[in-house]
Amino acid sequence: MNNQIIRIATALLCGLIFGFGLSLSGMLNPVRVQGFLDIFGAWDPTLAFVLGGAVVVAFCGVTLAKRMQHPVFEWTFYLPTSKRIDSPLIIGSALFGIGWGLAGFCPGPAIASLSQGLWQTALFVLAMVTGMVLHDRFFKKG
Repeated sequence: MNNQIIRIATALLCGLIFGFGLSLSGMLNPVRVQGFLDIFGAWDPTLAFVLGGAVVVAFCGVTLAKRMQHPVFEWTFYLPTSKRIDSPLIIGSALFGIGWGLAGFCPGPAIASLSQGLWQTALFVLAMVTGMVLHDRFFKKG
C-alpha cells in the first residue's frame, strides 16, 4: 500500500476517533463548555474530566514518541522549535479565550459540530476560517 494512502487513512482514523470522542463526551454542545467556564454560576465540571483524560492519553503518547527514532509513517517528528513567549502569542491566546468563552467552541469541536447541521455552527466555522485567512494574508511572517 502506498505510504501517502497510509498517512491519509491514519489521519482520517484519528479524526474519526477525535470527533467520536467529542460527541460521546458531550463537548459538541457549546453550552457545556460555557458551563465549565462559568465558575461563579452553574459550574459544569464535565469538561475538566474530558481535558484530564486527554492529558493522560497525550502524556502516554508523548512518552512513547520520545522513545521512537521517528514516527511510524514519517521520517521525522515535526515539533515546535520556538519556546518564546511574545506579544502575538499572548494576544492570540487572549483572542482565542474570548472567542471560546463567548461561543463555547474551539476549532476541533466546532468542525465536528458541523455534523449536527446547525446554521449557527456553520456561521462560526466560516468566521473562524475567515479570521485565519485574513491573518495569513495580512500578518503572516515569511
